[in-house]
Amino acid sequence: MTKLLIGFILLLFGTDAFAQHAYFATKGTINFEKVVYTKARMRELMAKHGGNGNRGMMYMGNIDEMPESSTSNFVLKFDENQTLMESNAEETPTKPNTSPANTRVGRSSGGGRGNAGGRGNAGANQRTGTNGGGGMRGMGRGNNRMGDKTYFQNLKAKLSEVQLQIDEKIIIKDSLQDVTWRFTDEFRTISGYECRRVNGATKDSLYLIAFYSEEIPVSGGPVLTGGLPGMILGLVVPEMHINYWATEVKFTTDQVSSSWKDKKAKEMSSNEFFKLLSGSMFRGRGNSDAQQRRQILEQILY
Repeated sequence: MTKLLIGFILLLFGTDAFAQHAYFATKGTINFEKVVYTKARMRELMAKHGGNGNRGMMYMGNIDEMPESSTSNFVLKFDENQTLMESNAEETPTKPNTSPANTRVGRSSGGGRGNAGGRGNAGANQRTGTNGGGGMRGMGRGNNRMGDKTYFQNLKAKLSEVQLQIDEKIIIKDSLQDVTWRFTDEFRTISGYECRRVNGATKDSLYLIAFYSEEIPVSGGPVLTGGLPGMILGLVVPEMHINYWATEVKFTTDQVSSSWKDKKAKEMSSNEFFKLLSGSMFRGRGNSDAQQRRQILEQILY
């Protein structure tokens, strides 16, 4: 009886010690699936900019013939101080009349994918038009290379870089996004991790919904999001009809590589990039510089 009691006490203290020293990995890779609800976004753009009927100013065709959504994949590599997110596969349009909310619902629990707050089934058409404008021809129709972006966050220095291609490769350098987060009591499981919902707003008043896990104690996330006590595994941008959901998490011992930059890429600040585009792609959209900056930011990031 004495031996049994001693064994029970040792087991109890051993379990307590394990709980106090539980290991949370800070290096790894996360596969993200991005869903863009193209038809909903196009109709919203037409309504906002005075489009008529089903023929859009940015889409030369019948909107009813567009796919409901498109899906693309990204991989995010992370360590204690950095994240690096790159495209991982070709964009795959969904079949017309397919309900995106019912596809691969196993990715998360607690309401299904993209149904956060009743506004998650939202997506954006990433196609961009242009009026011409010096050096911005690559932003026109038929050039999808701007979608092949690389996102880098230096969490320690609070700096971000986005590499994209227009006519040439450009790296836009800026400080990390300033997002005001409000915590909720809603939780759901994403890729096996318990995640807490937070509602956020950028300084440009763009509404975000994020789900983060403290089991991955790195303050990062997809498309330069972060600022939370854990990794963001789910992100919804309702206004743009875009969702990001983690589909797989793997832990490694590797630091984020610093060799991702194209040595020929032209580096510039976000203000320099805004000035470069203000006279071409976004001419006539928005009544103020602030509105135009927000539109450009949305196209670059999300």
